[in-house]
Amino acid sequence: MLCSALVVGLLAGCATEKESEAQLQAQAKISKADAEKTALAKVPGGTIKEGGIEKEKGKLIYSFDITTPGTTDITEVNVDAITGEVVAVDKESAADEAKEKAGEKEKKEKD
Repeated sequence: MLCSALVVGLLAGCATEKESEAQLQAQAKISKADAEKTALAKVPGGTIKEGGIEKEKGKLIYSFDITTPGTTDITEVNVDAITGEVVAVDKESAADEAKEKAGEKEKKEKD
């Protein structure tokens, strides 16, 4: 019975996370495809490794991790989902990216 309750709780948590992403997408004025084009223009020759929409510091943004041939660094480009303007461009080493992912995974496991 306890296992059933845990499974239901976990499934509800996953559904809530997906709903929140859908809700964020509904608030965006810029499409994800347009935001991707804007982000890629900041990293010539780059390829989007992953990306999504999120609220960061009260601002609705698309965040993209972009790889570039010949380097292991990741360039994170944030595009305002309302205006379409680039709001941040940060380079991260592969080690920094791995630490960030581990921290996000740990946070999700605690929630």
